[in-house]
Amino acid sequence: MTDMTSGYMKLAQSNPWPLTSPRVIEFERLAQAGLDWFNNHSADIILSIIVGTSLYLLLRMVRRWAKSLRNRPGDELSFSTIFGRTFARTTHFFMAMVAARLVAGYANPPESLIVTIRFLFTVAVVFQGAIWAREFILGLIERKSGEDGAGENIANAMAIIRLLVTFALFAIALVVVLDNLGVNVTGLIAGLGIGGIAIGLAAQGIFSDLFAALSIIFDKPFRTGDTIQYDQTIATVEHIGLKSTHLRALTGEKKIISNANLLQKEISNFQHIRRRRVSFPVGVVYQTDPEKASRIPALLKQVVEQNDAEFIRCGFIGFGASSLDFECFFDVHKPDMESLALTRHEIGIAILKMFKAEKIEFAYPTQTTFTAAPDGQLVYPYARPVGQDSEEDLAAPQRART
Repeated sequence: MTDMTSGYMKLAQSNPWPLTSPRVIEFERLAQAGLDWFNNHSADIILSIIVGTSLYLLLRMVRRWAKSLRNRPGDELSFSTIFGRTFARTTHFFMAMVAARLVAGYANPPESLIVTIRFLFTVAVVFQGAIWAREFILGLIERKSGEDGAGENIANAMAIIRLLVTFALFAIALVVVLDNLGVNVTGLIAGLGIGGIAIGLAAQGIFSDLFAALSIIFDKPFRTGDTIQYDQTIATVEHIGLKSTHLRALTGEKKIISNANLLQKEISNFQHIRRRRVSFPVGVVYQTDPEKASRIPALLKQVVEQNDAEFIRCGFIGFGASSLDFECFFDVHKPDMESLALTRHEIGIAILKMFKAEKIEFAYPTQTTFTAAPDGQLVYPYARPVGQDSEEDLAAPQRART
């Protein structure tokens, strides 16, 4: 007995937390309160555990149903698939805390346990909301890019987009949790803002091209394979990157231009033109009979309609330097330039044949010179055949010499 007592004394002396320390006393108090709570409300506690477990299993069934929507064959970018992918990311911690929060009040637990459950529930809800928002936003981005076949382009930017969305959402979630803990987050928010400004200024050019690339991907002024014109350059888009866009000019050389610089220019996209309007000028000689000249618009309309083009209008537009000028407008309902060039060629050849059959002469640049004597009288600029000169023509050189 003496040996046992001396052993307890040695244990008490070597124990860093003596049996009379405040920590031990507080622990004993909490343990006794827990035992009293369990003894007084054992039936309520057991019922709460059963109900909470049922709620947890129900939430697991909902998550399993969401996974079935995500894995369902068919359209991978439909809203049902996006919702399924979003709720399939529900965590076990969130489901457990939801169940505990819903049943905690029925068993009259100690105040300390209620406070702990509320705090853990807040943490679970905030971070679970960030996870859901991240998956939903990324799903919408993929759906938006996939509707018009921009999946290859968005794949290049998806890593950056995922990083930015994840950082932004979880930073907000962390601030919310710290605020619920009573931490003064004003300084943290200010520090994050100053750091963001510093990073933005340091990488201004990179971020400018990055957001320009995202603008091209989502706004779709052009896509890979489109033929566009910016400034005086006409080229085909080969690749849209995060920093620059690669183009292939019609003359064969490869052009690389930064995304931000490209969007600052006026861009014409020739890829999705439903129709192309053509202006076709025609000039005939001044010696054309007025009756034939008045029939030219009708003749041109007939030629245009015979060559699968839509006639718009045609008419006389003015007296040229050496021709009577007409202009014909027609639309070609073919988007590619090769078909347009072929239709224009066929219409031109048909007009040539039509005018030849109607004996209508095309005009070409000509110039007529009139020669006058010193007294202003017009004389022929060439010699007349022998025997056809009039007396006045023969006398004109004599008068000029006198």
